[in-house]
Amino acid sequence: MPPRDADELNRRIDAACGRIAPLWPLKHFVAVNPFFGLRDHGFQEASDTLARITGNGLYMSRTYYREQLASGRITRDDLRQAIDRCGSRLDVNTVERTLNLPAPRPKLGMAPVSEVLERVEGGLWSSFVTERISLHCAAYFDLGQAIVAMPWRNLPLYESWRKAAAIDLSPAMMGLTDFRAAVAKLPADPRDAIAMAIDRLGIPDAAVERYLHASLMSIGGWAAWARYLRWQAELAGRKDDAIVDLLAIRLMWDMLLFEAKQSPALVARWREMLAASMRPPSAKRRAAAEIDRILLSAMEIGFQRSVIAGLTSATMPTRPVRPAAQAAFCIDVRSEVFRRSLETVAPAVQTVGFAGFFGIFIEHVPLGAGKGRSHVPVIFNPGYCIQDRVKGGNADTLQAERRKKIGAYKAWKGFKLSAASCFSFVEATGLSYGLKLLTDSFGWTRPVPDPHSQGLAKEDVARIGPTLEAVPHASCGTHGADAGIPAEDRVDHAERILRAMAMTGNFARLVLLAGHGSSTVNNPHATGLDCGACAGQTGEASARVVAALMNDPDVRRGLTGRGIVIPEDTWFLAGLHDTTTDELRLFDTDDVPADLEDDLTWLKQWLAQAGDLARMERSALLGTEGLTDRGVAQDMLRRSRDWSEVRPEWALANNAAFIAAPRTRTAEMDLGGRAFLHDYVWQKDEGFKILELIMTAPMVVANWINMQYYGSVVDNRRFGSGNKVLHNVVGGAIGVLEGNGGDLRVGLSLQSLHDGKRWVHEPLRLSVFLEAPQEAIDDVIARHELVRQLVENGWLHLFRIGDDREVYRRLPGGSWERSDTALMAAA
Repeated sequence: MPPRDADELNRRIDAACGRIAPLWPLKHFVAVNPFFGLRDHGFQEASDTLARITGNGLYMSRTYYREQLASGRITRDDLRQAIDRCGSRLDVNTVERTLNLPAPRPKLGMAPVSEVLERVEGGLWSSFVTERISLHCAAYFDLGQAIVAMPWRNLPLYESWRKAAAIDLSPAMMGLTDFRAAVAKLPADPRDAIAMAIDRLGIPDAAVERYLHASLMSIGGWAAWARYLRWQAELAGRKDDAIVDLLAIRLMWDMLLFEAKQSPALVARWREMLAASMRPPSAKRRAAAEIDRILLSAMEIGFQRSVIAGLTSATMPTRPVRPAAQAAFCIDVRSEVFRRSLETVAPAVQTVGFAGFFGIFIEHVPLGAGKGRSHVPVIFNPGYCIQDRVKGGNADTLQAERRKKIGAYKAWKGFKLSAASCFSFVEATGLSYGLKLLTDSFGWTRPVPDPHSQGLAKEDVARIGPTLEAVPHASCGTHGADAGIPAEDRVDHAERILRAMAMTGNFARLVLLAGHGSSTVNNPHATGLDCGACAGQTGEASARVVAALMNDPDVRRGLTGRGIVIPEDTWFLAGLHDTTTDELRLFDTDDVPADLEDDLTWLKQWLAQAGDLARMERSALLGTEGLTDRGVAQDMLRRSRDWSEVRPEWALANNAAFIAAPRTRTAEMDLGGRAFLHDYVWQKDEGFKILELIMTAPMVVANWINMQYYGSVVDNRRFGSGNKVLHNVVGGAIGVLEGNGGDLRVGLSLQSLHDGKRWVHEPLRLSVFLEAPQEAIDDVIARHELVRQLVENGWLHLFRIGDDREVYRRLPGGSWERSDTALMAAA
């Protein structure tokens, strides 16, 4: 029987809610590890848990692995080492033979009553219940899409649902004639309602938490959104119980449906499902899981072998006395391609990898905006609110003009789409849009204004940029951040950032800080292509703020007193790498001192050549490798403007490694855009504070990205967003539905993972390589529970590059072993 103690039940409710990973809204969509709530489980244990709940675990199908074996992607050497790594007693022949046999069919899992009822009497009960809950959540959480707001949004979610359900006639159309009367008798408190459902459904005590988790998973999209609201509240020191309310709503549907449709067959099937979901995996299931573990490990070993071979064979070339230029890029895997291209066309340029927000914790308020946008990883809060300034002009005047133009555009758009004018508008003005429709269709023009420049004249765009100073009457305070960066804080931040980047000397005359963003249209998940380290925004504001910080004479004088001397002829310059077109735009070039004009000319030329080279490399995956350089560039520009383009770029597909080491360690390696590259020199890291920061922030963010791609491939129905062509935005900017109904979708679309013939993204766990002393790495793991869970529970692989240039793998339990370099070098 269920627990009678209210405190114990509340603990289980909150534990189940904690199993759900948050879903960020479309306006700052970021990569999220969909298994974040299971991080305290071992990888296999989490797979078993999900298999009991959903019927599917964390592994690809046998068909997929057979294809990898047949193509040579998995070799017999990979299988041998994987068998050893997994501690299996099987041999390669047995694994290959078993792989050709059909895998055990997935079970029903811990299904809701609606799904069990379908198995008993047929019908579409699951989709009906999901639809009713989804429609209510879309109206309740709406962020401005609805013209008329629902009347109960001022009430808690569960209470608003009771109000709406009391007048909802749709259940009666499905034969639930007493549904409204039954709703009226439900408990007013959501936790009391959950307790009632557990009791009436006969959930065994040992199954309560799993049942609650399964119930949330059955509406996983809206559960993830409610979990996001709780996450944001917790960051601000508040509490949000929308996810508990949502759980109560889901259980009320289960309970009312069970009691309304109760029959001996339903009761028997329900009890059978509960009992089966609590049984430990059978011997057959355990044997299948062992094979799955070996196959996944074999694929990972095949990838790790090539990386380790490159790391151990690096010649570690010395740098010039002073680089011709320095360019710091985000650690994003797309930057690896551009960095390698830049180093190829300009070997005297030194590139650096660092988190895309460049270590400055800001929210940025664009000119004319009403509130700020966070530009820090979502695990942090911004500390400063940054406003825009206008060079040689009045910011207030330009801001008022921009707001007026944007307001007029929105009013015109609203008029076009309104019910009163939509048909007459087309008849009256349709032909006048013919030319624009033609140019938009060919990707020659943007169908909609660029949000970054909307409402601004072309000549004004270059005059606008963020300022370190506090702006009077600023629209700050969205995240409780201070306006501007106080002068007394600036030297501390500059020192911290430069030391974290391992840039404390030998500065070039020009130092480029290159953030990144993307250019797409008609793409609900556009911010998912921007910088994950900037909360789904571009890195422009962060790069420009840090460049201004480093160019501040007072900051430089303060740095000199702390042992970091920036030469007088060094200038920091901000830029933005467009990952869709591989163009790199430079900002504030008119501020560059005149005696650096030649350096700037050379840098522009090198960046243009690097863009050409990077585009040609990426063209192979986009199917345009047969075109000329110019043809490839034009096609990528078209992709950035084409409203019908479902795959403007591959984004972070195929990411698989995170490397924190000196660039000289990886400079000779072609990592194929699969690695997050973070520069790190442990000899310059006093007290290993930078290592601690790397392992607790960038490494965790990389794990989130890696696991989002992993989950979206392994189980796209639950952890992905399906077919992008069918996406419809719901709630203004909350997320998307696939089609016109169903649950809110999470994760990545199929078009971001699959090219129509094969999976482009290989679902592998992240392989992390750190060049640092073993004791320092172990110390960080010991002091940070989140890092320890990721490492010890197998959510990533951790390797260490030693002083002897060998690579060591961390084993479960904390010991290390040297990688078998002979095997790693084998093809």
